Order: sequence, then structure tokens, then C-alpha cells
Amino acid sequence: MRLKSMLTTAVAVALLAVAPAFAQGLPEHGTVKSALKKVVAEKNGGFGLNMWATVVDRDGVVKVVAFSGDDRGDQWPGSRVISAQKANTANAFSLPGLALSTANLFTATQPGQSLYGLQHSNPVDTAAAYGGNSKNIGMANDPMVGKKIGGVNVFGGGLPLYNSKGTLVGAIGVSGDSSTADHNIAWKLRHALKLDYVPGGVSASGDDNIVNDFEDGTSVGGWGHPSTTPEAAAIAKGFPKTHPVRKVK
Repeated sequence: MRLKSMLTTAVAVALLAVAPAFAQGLPEHGTVKSALKKVVAEKNGGFGLNMWATVVDRDGVVKVVAFSGDDRGDQWPGSRVISAQKANTANAFSLPGLALSTANLFTATQPGQSLYGLQHSNPVDTAAAYGGNSKNIGMANDPMVGKKIGGVNVFGGGLPLYNSKGTLVGAIGVSGDSSTADHNIAWKLRHALKLDYVPGGVSASGDDNIVNDFEDGTSVGGWGHPSTTPEAAAIAKGFPKTHPVRKVK
């Protein structure tokens, strides 16, 4: 009886630990990993590399860290923390009525621009980023899970997450390829997770899509991000038709 009671208590504690994420409609590890693997297998305008993905809740707490390869070494190791930075950034600088992707922040954070220095704020918690058992990296119990990672990253790959009610519930960040391919993969991944009920944004399509409006090295509208390849730009340009943001019912 005592063993049964102990097991019941352990299960209850485990459920309480994950309940807030599920209550907000955030995906669990297996769902993110499966969707990421499918998206990475598509053409995204980059090098076709394996990727990291991190999900944070609205408080910036890491809920999921996953990779698309067979092992943690199949993706750039440094991109794990970058994916978390991107998720933190998209969450930290989006609002219930205004979605901003990390790609949208590129121009404004360059020297001489209005938000220069933003990328140096909110530093990464290095203990959270690099502590823990390496064998757990990318697993459901990744050492970053349950911690506030912090960090600001201002190139493509981070997107806020809005549920079917239009509620901002957190953000997702991906990293491991070129910056524009990262954005494309994040966009497709968010769409697959059905967390793209985006209320509005600064792109021409009224959302947080990447803005490719550079002319002679300058963003015309001030929200632009350089394109790494014509293919990546074409894929992103087609998103309003191929992967349109969903509408709140």
C-alpha cells in the first residue's frame, strides 16, 4: 500500500509539473520533434541541415527542446541555445495584438537604428544554457526545460505562438541553417502545430512574416531582413498562400 501511495504521489507531482504548458495549449516534446523532422525534410531555401527547436511559455520558461536528427551531434551544437534565444526574443517582444518575429527586429537593431543595443539586453542565463547532463540534451528532460533561458537574437527563426483563441501563449525558436531558412522552418513548424492565429504584424501581409525589402543595403520599411538565397525569399513570399496565418473563430 505504501508503494502504491508513493507511486500515486509521484505521478501527481509529474502531472502538476507539465499541466501549465498543456493548459496553455503548448505542444509536448514528441509533437514538436515529429513536426520538426517533417518540415526539415522539405525545401526551405537553406543547406538542408538538421535543426534545433525550442518552445517557451509566455513567462519565458523553456517547455520543449528538440532536434530533428538522430543524435544531438547531428545539428550544430551552438544552435541549441540560439534556438532558445530566438524563442525568448519572439515572446519577449510580441504582444497580444502585435506579433514580431526575430527577423522583423534585424534592421531596427543595427548600429544607428532605433533599437540598436536591444540584442545586448536580457542576457542568456549560462547556468541554464550549459548546465545539466549532456545525455539529456534535446530530450523531454533537456536541462533547459523548466528554466528561463533569456537571451535576445535578431535574425530569422523566432516566432510568437498564438492559440485558436488568439491568446499569446509563448514562442518557438529554431536554429541550425541559414537565417532565412530558419525563419521558413519556424513558420512551417508553427503552422503544423496550429499555433499561428496571428493577430497582426509589420509585414505586407499583416503578420510577422520576414520582410525582404532591402534596396542598396537598406530596408525600405525599416523592418527588413537580408535574404540569403532567392529560393528562401520566394518560399517566404509564398507563405500567405501556402501556409497562411489562421483566423480566430
